[in-house]
Amino acid sequence: MIVFRYLSRELLITLSAVSAVLLVIIMSGRFIKYLAQAAQGLLDPGVLFLIMGFRLPGFLQLILPLGLFLGILLAYGRLYLDSEMTVLSATGMSQSRLMAYTLAPTALVALLVAWLSMGLAPQGVAEVARILNEQDALTEFDTLVPGRFQTMKNGTRVTYTRELSEDRGELAGIFISEKRMSRQGDKERGITVLVAESGRQEIQPDGSRYLILENGYRYDGNPGQADYRAIQYDTYGVLLPKPEVSAEISEREAIPTRELFGSDKQRYQAELQWRLSIPLLAFVVALMAVPLSKVNPRQGRFLKLLPAILLYMAYLSLLIAARGALDKGKIPMQLGLWWVHGLFLAIGLLLLYWEPLRLKLAARRTVREVAHG
Repeated sequence: MIVFRYLSRELLITLSAVSAVLLVIIMSGRFIKYLAQAAQGLLDPGVLFLIMGFRLPGFLQLILPLGLFLGILLAYGRLYLDSEMTVLSATGMSQSRLMAYTLAPTALVALLVAWLSMGLAPQGVAEVARILNEQDALTEFDTLVPGRFQTMKNGTRVTYTRELSEDRGELAGIFISEKRMSRQGDKERGITVLVAESGRQEIQPDGSRYLILENGYRYDGNPGQADYRAIQYDTYGVLLPKPEVSAEISEREAIPTRELFGSDKQRYQAELQWRLSIPLLAFVVALMAVPLSKVNPRQGRFLKLLPAILLYMAYLSLLIAARGALDKGKIPMQLGLWWVHGLFLAIGLLLLYWEPLRLKLAARRTVREVAHG
């Protein structure tokens, strides 16, 4: 029991450290992307941390199995390097017994991943979709930031306001530049520039919103050519486009797991098998990591780290590829993703029992040679 607690503590501490580092790296990259959208006026800066919080379960469900895999490699690799595993082996610690001890923290991680993949992650995706839909319902007027040039409509429109009232009802010092495109949208036909002293928002009965500009000028022409036309106006209306928020969220990811069980749709069944596969992934990678963590102290603890990571990447990549094929109906639903788990389960068992089997066969061969000698 003391050895079990010691091994579990070492494994869980390393798992937590590795998972924390991976989580920071992944969330930082995603946060920068959302931050760029907020800087362009596509997202309200106030919802950034809320979105990241709801995306956290989705990140963790994939990070934890990888953290478990690397945690076993690093924690047990250190024990081999410090000859602690040699001492444990001398007292009767076999690879099978070590694997049995590893299954307890692995089951804990698998249960946590199952809770995330089948419960929290779909709820989080649904909340993120709701927030992004609310952001998509905003207009350019709602996302304006005083003193900042903001790009809209795929870069064809730039808007600037010097001042903006607290209730976002009045603007002052307005500048709008928009490229005029052909009907096909593939050729630029010129540029229109609007400047105004003040402006306000006006909502039409059909729900469309206009920015009503007052006391300004409109300039139409082509850059580099002396054919500009200037028009002075007292009042001018500009239709406010809706921001195009990049969600990168599929509808089925937000469906509760209980609804997937009762569906006969191919894509929904593929999503269900994916959610069930992630907890199973934790057990299979643990089975592969235990024998791969065994290193010679002279070789260093990182000798098998790169091949092990490549093996994990092959496992996850094959799962993702099989999921895509299952979506398109190229793989029978009965076969699903289970053949991928079966393949790498066989690889894990081969890695786990290869060394004892090789030693047993060598011992028998030696006995036969001595008997015949």
